[in-house]
Amino acid sequence: MNLAVAMLISVLGLFIGFLTWGKYVARKAGVNPNIPTPAVRINDGVDYVPTKPIVLLGHHYASIAAAGPIIGPTLALIYGFVPVWLWLLLGVIFIGAVHDFSALFVSVRENGRSIAHIARKTLGNTGFAFFLSFSVLLIMLVNAAFLQLTAVALTSFYPISDLGLPPDQTLLKTAVINGKVYGKIGGIASTSVIIITMFAPLVGYLLYKKRVRTYIASVLALAIALFSVVIGFKYPVTLDPKSWMVIILFYSLVASWIPVWIILQPRDFTNVHFLYIGLTSLLLGIVGSGLSGVKIQFPTFNINSESVEAIGWVWPFLFVTIACGAISGAHALIATGTTSKQLANEKHAHLIGYGAMLLESLLGLTVAFAILGALDFGHYKELVWPMQNGHLKQGNAPLAFAVSVGKTLNAGLGIPVAYGTVFGILMLEGFLITTIDTLFRLMRYFFEELWNVLFEKKPAILSSRVFNSLIGIILTALLSFTNSYQKIWPIFGSANQLLAALTLVAVTAWFAQKAIKAYFAIIPAGFMILTTMTSLLILLKRYIEAKNLTLTITDMLLLTLAIGVVFLTFKHFFKLREELVRERFPESVK
Repeated sequence: MNLAVAMLISVLGLFIGFLTWGKYVARKAGVNPNIPTPAVRINDGVDYVPTKPIVLLGHHYASIAAAGPIIGPTLALIYGFVPVWLWLLLGVIFIGAVHDFSALFVSVRENGRSIAHIARKTLGNTGFAFFLSFSVLLIMLVNAAFLQLTAVALTSFYPISDLGLPPDQTLLKTAVINGKVYGKIGGIASTSVIIITMFAPLVGYLLYKKRVRTYIASVLALAIALFSVVIGFKYPVTLDPKSWMVIILFYSLVASWIPVWIILQPRDFTNVHFLYIGLTSLLLGIVGSGLSGVKIQFPTFNINSESVEAIGWVWPFLFVTIACGAISGAHALIATGTTSKQLANEKHAHLIGYGAMLLESLLGLTVAFAILGALDFGHYKELVWPMQNGHLKQGNAPLAFAVSVGKTLNAGLGIPVAYGTVFGILMLEGFLITTIDTLFRLMRYFFEELWNVLFEKKPAILSSRVFNSLIGIILTALLSFTNSYQKIWPIFGSANQLLAALTLVAVTAWFAQKAIKAYFAIIPAGFMILTTMTSLLILLKRYIEAKNLTLTITDMLLLTLAIGVVFLTFKHFFKLREELVRERFPESVK
């Protein structure tokens, strides 16, 4: 199939889903533009602020868009082209976008409360503690996987001959590995990360303290980003992966408790420029490649012993591997944590909740099509699923994505492969670092809330921001230093989508209290619970056989917490049914 045709069909499919199923779900949920939202009623100028829908859409999308829809499809393409394509399209329309919209809408109706607090209202303190604990474990898995991926990306090398560069080129700094000349692709991103982080406090001071105009700050941020890349080409920083992991953990420890305007927000503000430029460039590059005759070079299906050895059976592992591109439980944390407090009118929930998730899927689709057009299947496997002595060894999914970006932009827009490849690494790196430092901060919040539930009089140390941040850092390091990202990814995907399923269960319980038959939520919830619980059970057997203690314990905890939430939900439904019977048939009550 031609690349441009596949891309245009995908965009059309997402647009039709937005206009049809998305609007149907919003109508069934009971969206009412005449009910004032918490942002309008409270409007404290700090957290609750009515925001223009197009501005809030951009903020929400920048918050949910991370490395998940890049790495997930990259890994899952081992199953072939069609399974990945169908799940990214159908999964997001009928499950992922429904999840994001439902979480946002219910939170708006509950004064902007988080999904954990919504679960507390319907499932009690025990359900609240389960949700918090599950969220902490999920964040720990996300950060452990992303920490590994960051280290891999920042230390990536690629043969300069494959980048279309002559042996005497001076564009990239090089290193000779096994007699072959490699370009220090990751080192450029390393320098860029350092410079952007160093300038973040200046951007934060100007933007949030001096209140300079947004477009001025945007120009400055873009200039800093470009400057960091120029310096990166001249002075690429080369460290070993474990050193980078330690440095990023130390940075995250600091960023997770100091005021957000110093590093977190200005880093996000600077990196978001890579996001928008990257997504737009990829779309144009894919369409341009297709128009120039580039076709998909992968098998339609590759469901055999090869893909089973790499990841596992196509069900359930295709669904949990793609993860964020089709459905993501982490989005509920963002939708109910910040976005719901800024929604100016309920009618915008469809655009922001449902629409932004479709854009997330669009990112996953562009990644998949870039790889499908740029690499043949053999080269893809060499990069992502390499074999050594008949056994799989750790691959380099970030490099596969970056090289595909380079070749796609070259074929579609005429940009030199070397520049496009570096841009791919920079784009991914921006996602990774931004997600890691944000989630470490969110983990600290959850620990603080969890102690409030578990202790009537908690020890003073449990109120310490530094201590709670340090717990998250230590637990994440324990996982990340003992497992590769390819080992962590399946359990991360399972946990992430299981949280989405539990969120759909919680919002279904909320809808039931309002006498709304939310079949659009409970059917996807049932499918995702069955899929993710199956994957966790298969993974548990795999981890026990491999004597992997950290992942075995993590898997068992996830299963226990999930079963607890499902049990409490059924208990809640039975209680509602009994109350309904008493109301309708009071004579039956003795």
